[in-house]
Amino acid sequence: MARTASLSGFPEWLPQERVVEQHVLDTLRRVFELHGFGSIETRAVETVGQLLRKGEIDKEVYGLSRLQDDDSAAKSDPNALALHFDLTVPFARYVVENAGYLAFPFRRYQMQKVWRGERPQEGRAREFTQADIDVVGDGELPFRYDVEIVLVIAEALSALPIPEFRLRVNNRKLSEGFYRGIGLEDTAGVLRSIDKLEKVGEAKVAELLRTELGATQEQAEAALKLATIQTTDTSFVEQVRALGVEHPLLEEGLTELEQVVAAASSRAPGKVVADLSIARGLDYYTGTVVETVLVGHEQLGSICSGGRYESLATKGNKTFPGVGLSIGVTRLVSRILSQEFAAASRSVPTAVLVALNDDDSWSSAQDVAAQLRARGIATEVAAKADKFGKQIKFADRRGIPFVWFTDAEGTHQVKDIRSGEQLEADPAVWTPSEEDLRPQVIARTAG
Repeated sequence: MARTASLSGFPEWLPQERVVEQHVLDTLRRVFELHGFGSIETRAVETVGQLLRKGEIDKEVYGLSRLQDDDSAAKSDPNALALHFDLTVPFARYVVENAGYLAFPFRRYQMQKVWRGERPQEGRAREFTQADIDVVGDGELPFRYDVEIVLVIAEALSALPIPEFRLRVNNRKLSEGFYRGIGLEDTAGVLRSIDKLEKVGEAKVAELLRTELGATQEQAEAALKLATIQTTDTSFVEQVRALGVEHPLLEEGLTELEQVVAAASSRAPGKVVADLSIARGLDYYTGTVVETVLVGHEQLGSICSGGRYESLATKGNKTFPGVGLSIGVTRLVSRILSQEFAAASRSVPTAVLVALNDDDSWSSAQDVAAQLRARGIATEVAAKADKFGKQIKFADRRGIPFVWFTDAEGTHQVKDIRSGEQLEADPAVWTPSEEDLRPQVIARTAG
């Protein structure tokens, strides 16, 4: 984090830091909307039963109760309320409840706070902002949307003031088909073990496969060989086939992953990697899975993850399959600030401070401010008719670049307090440069 929060795990940004966060959110919003994604917002709370209906998660869920209540029974009550730990599960509920009002395939983006019982550290907070995009179909969803989602995220991340990144992509069908092809039927268990590969290493994962899943030494070695395959092009297909394993699901996964990587190789070169160690811990993923790292900052963890889910959203016999990715905005912003990858040019939106000659000039100063604001120029009026030097110092402390003066004859002048240049100006037509009109986020990294 850029500074220590008074309540661990619940970051609060200073004004200049908030400018950077807003820039990240605005950039993501712009890219998402360019690709036709519409904005929604879901409630902050869900029932415990809704949050856990796809099985227990490995993060602490924050329950919601009134201080007057005895919440001892709420822990086992599926109708008790809890804060959502991601945006995907609430979105699935939203789709089911509003299916009659939505046009499918439904494309949405969502930027909201979520809450998890994480152990606070840089990149991991208990309250943080996520930015999600998903496409959901009614009954079916063509695989081409998996390809599109990856390309949209690559474009969005490329527009941010961050270092190089890599979208690490795999396909659960590929992995599960391979495991079945070597005789391991508990594919979910194998995926959970492989998901720990970077944290505990190959030897420990092999031990887990043998002791917890009953794998032979040969089966464990084959599973690990698959996980070591990583390519920036479609050559992974032949590498997998060279392992000599056959299964229909494996072939389906290979074909799907090949489509994603082939499209990315031409449209987002260098941004997407086929990485067959990626598993994703949540059980609702069924096909494409993605994790994203900043090159040189891999210890931060994934900054964007997600994938394809077939039955997370269901209503009776009807399913709403989808594919989506989630960007950890707070994790990204904390790294941008702590490593000074970017900074705001100023902490306030104000471009102009209208100075007061005396207390009686306040009304006329407001008239000048109204003319400037009418043309989109953020303007403040001084509260006191201090000496001009003191009013200029006030503007400097606030980070306001221009001070406006009007003399007794009604002549207007504007002073750039950074350079000291002072020129006559007309409030009906004067406009600062585009760089000074509003705070800018200045990137300090070569990428």
